[in-house]
Amino acid sequence: MELTNEHILARIEQRLPGSVVANDVARDGILNIETTREQVADLLQFLRDDEYLNYHFLTSLCGIHYPDSAGRELGVIYHLHNWPQNRRLRLKIFFPVADPHVPTATTLWPTANWMERQEYDFFGIIFTGHPDLRRILNVDDLDVFPMRKEYRLEDGTRTDKDDRFFGRQGHEGREFD
Repeated sequence: MELTNEHILARIEQRLPGSVVANDVARDGILNIETTREQVADLLQFLRDDEYLNYHFLTSLCGIHYPDSAGRELGVIYHLHNWPQNRRLRLKIFFPVADPHVPTATTLWPTANWMERQEYDFFGIIFTGHPDLRRILNVDDLDVFPMRKEYRLEDGTRTDKDDRFFGRQGHEGREFD
């Protein structure tokens, strides 16, 4: 039986009712599913272990930061792949920057180890249960998370650069610390 987006959503709803908060299909045809961080571990395990869905491969996971989305400033996107049917899926969760805790996926995919360490290092996302959560690329005593949009990209004294050209509000927008 061909794995379709409708079948995936129906199967999830049948086994984990209410775990899908929102869904859509991206321009590239990949199904995007949003869930909560309280349900993400169960949903990831179900997607991996279900013989019909068969999302055994964690392609990647990445952190995101939307500073203007109150209560949903940080997030994690999991990219999963079903190799036999060549179907991909994105699973998204969002949570407040003041409480950046998410369950680790290393219990399901050992390769999540390095990916989670990177997102901790750059976004400050704390993966609860991770076996060795520490900085991976930045210096240990760095007291900021460089991928968060919390500071200027360029030196504020320069007049030839403008943050608006880098996807951020500049001089007349939000103030930077």
